[in-house]
Amino acid sequence: MAATAVRYLRSVGAATVAGAAPDGPVPVETLPRPDLRAVRADERPPVEAAEFRRVLGHFASGVTVVTAHGGDDPDGPAGFACQSFASLSLDPPLVTFMVARTSTTWPRIARAGAFCVNILGADQGALCRGFAVSGADKFAGVAYRPAPATGSPLLDSVPAWVDCRIQAVHTGGDHLIVVGRVEALGTAEGTAGPLLFHQGRFGGFTS
Repeated sequence: MAATAVRYLRSVGAATVAGAAPDGPVPVETLPRPDLRAVRADERPPVEAAEFRRVLGHFASGVTVVTAHGGDDPDGPAGFACQSFASLSLDPPLVTFMVARTSTTWPRIARAGAFCVNILGADQGALCRGFAVSGADKFAGVAYRPAPATGSPLLDSVPAWVDCRIQAVHTGGDHLIVVGRVEALGTAEGTAGPLLFHQGRFGGFTS
């Protein structure tokens, strides 16, 4: 729910409301960039970052784009490419994704209090790359419509989508674990198979 995201934003000291001012709306501050070190500077991490990435890169994952409506945000809707999406619970219906605590897109999704997970197809690698770029207009030239429950952007031609409201946000090291309660979901007929990511490359699935 939106209240969950607001509580999270308050807990990290970020503004949660853009109030009216004589010269227009007051901009809402983004989250501060936290100190993410889990060990002291004189300690050796138990696992080297490069080795961690190399080994975990052997795990193939699906690819999604997580989006949220802009509301009063002058920058419009928000979205980012996400590999860490997964189903969490059947009763109640819950899903989860992870996002870096340094993400500048996440605070905008948190303020919206809702999101749509757009599950990408094998032919949508370029779409994924567009949403993986920081600082660009990610929705330029991208067709979408409002998702039925939350109004979050539902991208055209995706094989499947899951429309959610934020239920909980947990800290997980240098990432946040976002739990969403599913309000609506659906699939499209005649779309390509899944877009997969493995060892730094996109690929497809063949049976």
